[in-house]
Amino acid sequence: MSDPSKWNDSGEAEISLADIVEFIQESWKRLVLAGIAGAVLGFCSWYFMGSYKAELILLNNTNTYTYTNTNTNTNTNTNTNTNTNTNTNTNTYTYTNTNTNTNTNTNTNTNTIGLDLLTWRTLQKSLPSLASQIITQDNLTPERKGIFSTMSDPQWWAKSIIPSYAISKADTKDLAIISKDLDNAATRILSFTIKVGGQTKESALDHVRLASQFFRSGGAYLQLKTLLNGYESETIGMVAEIQNKLTQTQVDQMYYQERIKTLEDLLKRFPNRGSINTQLIDSKEGGSKYLPVENQLIAANNDLNQSREFVTRLNDRLVQIKLMKQFLVQAIPLAENQTDGILLTRTFLTIEEKLRKDLAADDLKGRLALDQLRAQLLTIEARFVKGLEAGTAPIAKKTGMLKTTTAGIAIAGFLMLAFLLGRKLLRNLKPQTHQS
Repeated sequence: MSDPSKWNDSGEAEISLADIVEFIQESWKRLVLAGIAGAVLGFCSWYFMGSYKAELILLNNTNTYTYTNTNTNTNTNTNTNTNTNTNTNTNTYTYTNTNTNTNTNTNTNTNTIGLDLLTWRTLQKSLPSLASQIITQDNLTPERKGIFSTMSDPQWWAKSIIPSYAISKADTKDLAIISKDLDNAATRILSFTIKVGGQTKESALDHVRLASQFFRSGGAYLQLKTLLNGYESETIGMVAEIQNKLTQTQVDQMYYQERIKTLEDLLKRFPNRGSINTQLIDSKEGGSKYLPVENQLIAANNDLNQSREFVTRLNDRLVQIKLMKQFLVQAIPLAENQTDGILLTRTFLTIEEKLRKDLAADDLKGRLALDQLRAQLLTIEARFVKGLEAGTAPIAKKTGMLKTTTAGIAIAGFLMLAFLLGRKLLRNLKPQTHQS
């Protein structure tokens, strides 16, 4: 290529296939050595500076109970008829009918204390916002703040937490028969695989444990907030509605009492000489006025008694709401300062226990409200403590060895190729300079 005849009139070098072959023959050893050096450097950088990927599997506990009841009924009917005639002919006919009915009832009950698909989708959209809220706290270390910053990205939850279903899409395609049981299995989550990276093995394991802990505690916190919001809306909105129903019912009672008084006066004027009509007719219908006075009086007293019972129920409900207000006064401030839902659930159970001790021994209505609250709190605690359990200890391994080694080879090879081409170009420029 140093031959001046290979330069065209415009001063540009003409490169032929022979020149390329010549260049490869001269430089292939250097390129191979550069590739080997790049592979060694890439492997060393991966070995000393490569990142780790930790993995933890959370089992989503699902218990399925199957009850099979088999009822077999066998009925045997035997009829024997004997006819005797004077001609000494005896005919005997025997008929035997056997009917066997077998009924088999299979009931399958699935008790899931873990997460269903709808709950998982809800948490997947809500937990990033909770992670962003936790970042603003001042008591976080830089490392924890970094992992919470990563978890505040909604895409991280889609890529790093992978649910495993009872039946995958590939299994559904292979199955020829689609039934309701298969549809339910296709949406049943068996486990969650959490994958988190770190610069060292220890940091990766710490990160995946932190992500698992936040997944459970944050999910419990979000469901507790939903529970508190429901009780808060109930204590605000339902009180006015109940007061309105109380007033309306008390007004109705005045009319019932007036009607009873009128019917009693009417009964004195027209005493009944017959029996009470037991025909079932609604007292509010137009034809009820033609019933005997005794029937109308019984119906009016029944309406009055029902309204009194309704008033008692409404007043009991107000007492229960007042009890829930006492719980909310203590629970809401705690929920504003504590984002660990599992710890918060246990704190709420302690508050509920104190409120229960303050109740009278015969206050069944208050105990009913607290029983409902306690059942909801225990359900949330069980869902995120026992429902999501680590099946095995987390594992961590280095990732990206092939990627890093390949990148080292590519970079070293490119640099060597650029060096050789540059040197070749400089050699070709010298003859042209001397010629000019």
